[in-house]
Amino acid sequence: MASQDWFDKDFYKVLGVSKDVTPAELKKVYRKLARKYHPDSNPGDAAAEAKFKEISEAHSVLGDAEQRKEYDQIRAMGSGARFTAPGGAQSGGFDDVFGGMFGAGGGGQQGYSFQQGGGGGFEDILGGMFGNGRFGSSSGGFRGASGPTRGRDVTASTTLDFVTATKGDTIHLQTSDGRPINVKVPAGVADGQKIKLRGKGQASPDGGAPGDIVLTVSVRKHPVFERDGLNLRVNVPVTFAEAALGATIEVPTLGGDPVRLRVAPGTPSGRVLRVKGRGVATTKGTGDLLAIVQVAVPSHLSGDAEEALKAFVAKLPDENPRADLLAKARG
Repeated sequence: MASQDWFDKDFYKVLGVSKDVTPAELKKVYRKLARKYHPDSNPGDAAAEAKFKEISEAHSVLGDAEQRKEYDQIRAMGSGARFTAPGGAQSGGFDDVFGGMFGAGGGGQQGYSFQQGGGGGFEDILGGMFGNGRFGSSSGGFRGASGPTRGRDVTASTTLDFVTATKGDTIHLQTSDGRPINVKVPAGVADGQKIKLRGKGQASPDGGAPGDIVLTVSVRKHPVFERDGLNLRVNVPVTFAEAALGATIEVPTLGGDPVRLRVAPGTPSGRVLRVKGRGVATTKGTGDLLAIVQVAVPSHLSGDAEEALKAFVAKLPDENPRADLLAKARG
């Protein structure tokens, strides 16, 4: 922003606040005005669009502590300053002074005197412009050769259900200032991952590119499936008889029909049965479905079943399946 603009524009008046407004009050007022005048809420209304740009510009300056300090200094200088040229009765403006300093405009040989009647020294302003301030920076202040300043990025968060995060979808959100936005969620987005929405952040105060929204995603847990990279894991209970004798069982898939898997005779609890290509499908690849066998122990046996089981145990080899474990533990 050119320094002359800050002389001419009363940003406090634009937002309807006092000069001692707190940052929290300023933010609250800005959000209310932004919702009221946003172009999405006033389609085709040129006056509302112009007002929205005006309040966005005002907030971008007053909402930044350092820029607000610079702005207040410049405005104070403008309200209490007098520029006089020796040998002439006509008073010059801000541009005349800088024209005299750098040899432009009214002639480089004229001498000017500066008298300040308000707070903030002239040296402070020059210091901010030529070394100590933000001349030409992307965060605001005076705009130099780098051109218009870019709007600020905005951070936000949202929670997705497991299926949406896994398969991808377009969701509808609303920004803090009331703007509706559509977000394309890529397939396979993980819990804690960030999605950058380019150009959806704060508007530039001076015609530059808008900022981005950086959206952090949280994913709700699924009652059956769990992510393992691009793979999906699911615990599948089988009976003792199925694990011992072998069986063909049905295993669920995410959003599809169940698949049939063969459990080999003597399959232990914890063995992983893999179904190729039924995991998370993304542009970078597709994972598998990992079915983890869990042998289910009956919680109640009838008298006949208990007698039959004891007869079965009596026919087993006399061995301790934990013998090797105990030996290794003893070292």
